[in-house]
Amino acid sequence: MKYILSQKYDTPALMAKIMGPNPIKLTEELLCESRIPKGATVCDLGSGQGLTSVFMAKEYGYKVYAADLWSDPEENRRFFREMGLTDEQIIPVKADAADLPFENAFFDAVVTTDSYNYFGRDPAYLDEKLLPFVKSGGYIYIAIPGMKRDCHDRLPAELLLSWTPEQLAYMHDVAYWTDMVRQCKGAEVIAVDEMESNEEVWADWLKQENEYAIGDRKAIEAGGGKYLNFIRILLQKR
Repeated sequence: MKYILSQKYDTPALMAKIMGPNPIKLTEELLCESRIPKGATVCDLGSGQGLTSVFMAKEYGYKVYAADLWSDPEENRRFFREMGLTDEQIIPVKADAADLPFENAFFDAVVTTDSYNYFGRDPAYLDEKLLPFVKSGGYIYIAIPGMKRDCHDRLPAELLLSWTPEQLAYMHDVAYWTDMVRQCKGAEVIAVDEMESNEEVWADWLKQENEYAIGDRKAIEAGGGKYLNFIRILLQKR
């Protein structure tokens, strides 16, 4: 696809803040034909250094809560202000995805890019830990790294050049995630499918000169990308 909105953020300074395959492009694809209305209150869950939060606030007009356990809210707040956003438009929050500090039915939607696979692999997570904070009829939009086919019984040597079996245990295929979210009682499954994003978002990441990107190059340059994909999950709370 053409990442028309993401092009505005393709600068060395902003790309240096990404923490994996380009999350802005992933979010743009995830929100294609989005049902989340402008002005909605949205939780960007696992927001990292806040790039996706800025993107959603500026390009979609959402009021965004940038929720992340590992980033510094004050650093993110300074970044948000540098990007021309006010405290009314975007709010950084230090938050554990398994213990969110919000009121019930607070959000119109939750959007989570490249992080849900770390905390959402418990079948009870949606019903017990996340859906209580979403309004009835609200949405959950998820983009996660995955595998074209689960191969944990015989992991390809190419992938093991960059990642341990324990790290790869967070990545699964469409069938795995379909079964996972269908166990949720409180939400309708709208879609679970493979995204177009893969080669391009990986290429953006591997251009970065940090130790994690450099480490990931080994697997992708050896052809490991052929085993990988990104997966879109769309849910609506009943």
